[in-house]
Amino acid sequence: MCRLFAISSEEPLSPMVAVNALNVMREGHDGSGVGLFLRDLAGPFEEMKDAPILSGIFTDEGLKRLDRFMMDIGFMTKYKISIKVPKAPPPGVPPRDIYLIRAYEYPEEWDGLATEALYARLLTIRMQLRRMGEEKNDMIVFSFWPDVIMIKEIGDPITVAEYLKLDRKELMARVIMAQGRQNTNYAINLYACHPFFIQGYSTMTNGENTAFVPIREYLTSRGFPGYSGYQSDSEVFTHILHYTLTRLGLGLEAYKHVVTPLQDDAIRSHPNAEFLTQLKHCCHRLIIDGPNCVIGCLPDHSLFMVQDRKKLRPGVVGGRRGQFAFASEICGLDAAIPARDKNLDFQPMHLDTAIVGPQRQEVRICSQTDPLPLPH
Repeated sequence: MCRLFAISSEEPLSPMVAVNALNVMREGHDGSGVGLFLRDLAGPFEEMKDAPILSGIFTDEGLKRLDRFMMDIGFMTKYKISIKVPKAPPPGVPPRDIYLIRAYEYPEEWDGLATEALYARLLTIRMQLRRMGEEKNDMIVFSFWPDVIMIKEIGDPITVAEYLKLDRKELMARVIMAQGRQNTNYAINLYACHPFFIQGYSTMTNGENTAFVPIREYLTSRGFPGYSGYQSDSEVFTHILHYTLTRLGLGLEAYKHVVTPLQDDAIRSHPNAEFLTQLKHCCHRLIIDGPNCVIGCLPDHSLFMVQDRKKLRPGVVGGRRGQFAFASEICGLDAAIPARDKNLDFQPMHLDTAIVGPQRQEVRICSQTDPLPLPH
């Protein structure tokens, strides 16, 4: 199993808060890797919320290729963090040249683009850079999006965090998601490391998605270029979330109905019976098989947790006004937010979606038996 931790806070936090929470849950992961997703950034990125930020790992030659490519299409550097590391990394961490986090100015010809067109172009560039890197093994690109930083590496989370000096002030954020990885593959590919991200949506999973193949086939048949490149059976959870909210036009409450629909008898007695029957029929190839615990983040900075019907992967949410966290284990929650009313901690069951909105004032619980807010 892996271990998951996510936190949403009014006050910016260091990524080390999440890494330390993973560390206290370390019996649930083997230290084979760590992934971090940072959003609602503070520090130098606070004043450039609209600037796209590129996150990745580059060789020296890969960085030169990146610079040529970005300059050719009109992107100029606005701010950057280049993490140069010693040639001899700690045990378990592979040698790298540069970990890069770089914010860009948009090309002048992009001025006035509609939001959807802008998002499509950012996705296209990220995918182009990924292909370039895979051709020569000189760049790994995790994200290219405004107000988002992603860091992933093989190795023990604490070791990696100390090696990269992730306690630096430039990396403070109000939303942090982190996964401590347990390697279930024969070789570790960083594109298989959670969290995953597409156009403002991110998820990470503890579990196994045995329905991966039909889900992948359905998504890749939708004609959307971002639904591709799957190195992990869990990446489809992010893409299903994106598909549900952007392509189907539904809210987060519907996500659970897509991935784990109610049984037919329960649907017949539901206030939205006709709609849910049609949704289950149309999206039946997106139904997941578990066990899975999924934690995700929306573009508006909402965090959520869902479980599948098997409910065999742990998960808990708790906190206080202004700061809430999701964790695989209560000890991870204790490490991050010890000063809270523990009587209010909640462990979502298979019908629940636990949501902390962008205001960070409460945990809202939605049940699949509740009436579903539908678009007009």
